Amino acid sequence: MSLHQAIQNKIDQKTKPLGSLGLLEDTAAQIARIQNSLSPELRFPRILVFAADHGLARAGVSTYPQEVTFQMVMNFLSGGAAINVFCRTHGLDLKIVDAGVNYDFPPELALINRKMAHGTRNCLLEKAMTTEECQKAMTTGAELVQEAKSQGTNIIGFGEMGIGNSSSAALLMSQYLGLPISECTGRGTGWNDEGLKKKTEILEQVLEKHGRISDPLEILTTFGGFEIAMIAGAMLQAAREKMIILVDGFICTAANLAALKMDPLIRDYCIYCHQSDESGHKKMLEAIGAKALLNMGLRLGEGTGAALAYPLIESAVDFFNKMASFESAGVSEADQGSLE
Repeated sequence: MSLHQAIQNKIDQKTKPLGSLGLLEDTAAQIARIQNSLSPELRFPRILVFAADHGLARAGVSTYPQEVTFQMVMNFLSGGAAINVFCRTHGLDLKIVDAGVNYDFPPELALINRKMAHGTRNCLLEKAMTTEECQKAMTTGAELVQEAKSQGTNIIGFGEMGIGNSSSAALLMSQYLGLPISECTGRGTGWNDEGLKKKTEILEQVLEKHGRISDPLEILTTFGGFEIAMIAGAMLQAAREKMIILVDGFICTAANLAALKMDPLIRDYCIYCHQSDESGHKKMLEAIGAKALLNMGLRLGEGTGAALAYPLIESAVDFFNKMASFESAGVSEADQGSLE
């Protein structure tokens, strides 16, 4: 019997109707395959939140001013944001990374300083990054995953903060999936109908300037952000380290798309934590072929969907490891694999 068969057999022999735990069964099987084990475990779960500013924000694609990025980083560091609360609730280690915020933070703060620059360039006028900057950002994300791995972490999630980054994600989605920008653009931080129309028109101008691009790295370089590039590099490294990757919402899934275009094999390591209420995320998940664990109308970012999904992932591993089998419990199996 192969390991894959043994994993499925172990799930099917639990005291329940076949398939009755739905996505929890799929999640348990995926984690067992990732760890190549019939006794998988979750060790030192960590969420890395990457923050950076976007030059495109100056074109008016967000309802919030750019300084909200650094203000929210300060909120993360003081423990007051949603991601802080959820990580405390569920026992997740949280690290905040300055990937390229347009602010100079005091050195004494508990902040991982990996600042690439004070924000990307305005991609309405030029490429957001140089190729060298994008590659360095990806390498930086990979190094942070290597550090987590060396500290015992085998499951890692990612979050982001950056005014304008839903526009960057929409541009990436449009380019990677070949979709009209109107199908990729959502309300972001809260645009009304008129504001959404304006945002979409600006993003159409960005695409007209740069045209259709085929190379995955060049797409990320042209439209991405430092935080998105770091997340893409981090996901690629996490897969190389055979870690479980928790994919958050719209922006983190755009980073995941970039990583998948560079190495499709990382898909096996990704758990898609929630379907964002941000327009376009459902289509992105469908294109990847992913089923999200949660669909709660979330669109906050920060890694909050990953943090909220973590107890479900714990539950999947625990039922796989601890739930009785028909044989061990002395329960008769149903002929058709279901209990009445």
